[in-house]
Amino acid sequence: MLIPIGFVIVILSVFGGFALAGGHLGPLYQPTEILMICGPALGAFIAANNGKAIKATFKAFSKLKRTNKYDKAIYMDLMALLYKLLTKARREGMLGIEKDIDNPRESAIFSEYSRIIDDPMIMGFITDYLRLMVSGNIEAMELDELMLHEIETLEHELHIPVDAIAKVGDAMPAFGIVAAVMGVVKALSAADAGPDQMGIMIAHALVGTFLGILLGYGFINPIASRLDRQAGEAIKMLQCIRVTLLANLNGYAPPLSVEFGRKALHTAERPSFTELEDHVRGKPTGTPTGNPAAVTGGA
Repeated sequence: MLIPIGFVIVILSVFGGFALAGGHLGPLYQPTEILMICGPALGAFIAANNGKAIKATFKAFSKLKRTNKYDKAIYMDLMALLYKLLTKARREGMLGIEKDIDNPRESAIFSEYSRIIDDPMIMGFITDYLRLMVSGNIEAMELDELMLHEIETLEHELHIPVDAIAKVGDAMPAFGIVAAVMGVVKALSAADAGPDQMGIMIAHALVGTFLGILLGYGFINPIASRLDRQAGEAIKMLQCIRVTLLANLNGYAPPLSVEFGRKALHTAERPSFTELEDHVRGKPTGTPTGNPAAVTGGA
């Protein structure tokens, strides 16, 4: 919702301000200028990226609508899920959660947290590393190195579309200049044109520079920035899981392990100690969590 709001503000501010200053919007509509700007931008994008990057970029646009995917509620549900899994493992041994991580959708623990179980990235990360912990043949340092390597790889993948879109946005002013130069060449080649016609053609040519800058910095680069923010949120989610699991592997009790994970969150999404404790223990709180069914397993 914030993306269209931002775009509307950009459009109203630029074109509304131009109209209020006495300008006429008609001369700004130049389809050929748009073709000479957007066409080369698309061609450059295709030439600069391989098939995987192009596919990842177009796929990334579907994620723009999920602006609140990783909010405070899902973090609290994540903490509650990890608390319950680690508590069960502490009580019954690591083999006690083997069935839960092998068949999460049939697990009574995972089924309480629909937002978590519907996220393949989170589920894959949790189940893979809990499965390694169940095996009992891996040290905390080795697991940490493996987690960091996977997080780094995922971060690189998430930034492929960000980098591709940002480079197109940065190139748009240059393509606008190209369109403007072509328009000036057209105007200067019309030697028999009068001053009025010459002025109109020069004005049309300058529209190319205007459109290139507006499209690049007003629309394309903001999309790249939004995808970058969302990539950071996804990485922060994995870092939270990593810190929690490592704390447990190093011998800390589930409540303390969850507290390690809480401290890894940004302050905007981080619940208070009491708020999180009440949620993971199933006590009612005044803060909505997105999942009223909390952990009932005792500490």
